[in-house]
Amino acid sequence: MTIGMKNVATTAALVGIAYLFTTSAALAQAKPPGKVDFGAREYTSSCAVCHGLNGKGDGPYKPFQTKSPSDLTTLAKANNGVFPYQRVYEVIDGRLAVGAHGPRDMPIWGTRYLAEAGGYYIDVPYDADAFVRTRIIALVDYVYRLQVK
Repeated sequence: MTIGMKNVATTAALVGIAYLFTTSAALAQAKPPGKVDFGAREYTSSCAVCHGLNGKGDGPYKPFQTKSPSDLTTLAKANNGVFPYQRVYEVIDGRLAVGAHGPRDMPIWGTRYLAEAGGYYIDVPYDADAFVRTRIIALVDYVYRLQVK
């Protein structure tokens, strides 16, 4: 019986080694996950429905709006070649309403983001406003990357 047990142990060891080499080779060939583009993700989930996937103002909700969404790809061009970072940030945030500017045609994302900030489970205290700023900055960066050259 000991000879049979040796064969079983040897076979099991060889199968284990073969499995290890096969798995290692497969993992070595697997593509690593790509970077997460938070700005693009935020844009796709919050903005593309009105502004379109490419930012040209041709989203699927355009026919249902009384005012056409802005073409986000020409913001810098319309501002003498300088991307209006602060203005884009303020429009997205929307929490500081300026009465003289008239009614807002766009949702106030800062308020939505702030409400969502309390819904994330994090074990340590964090600044909800910093959470909102980070999301808006990622989104503004993405809109900046949409600019035509």
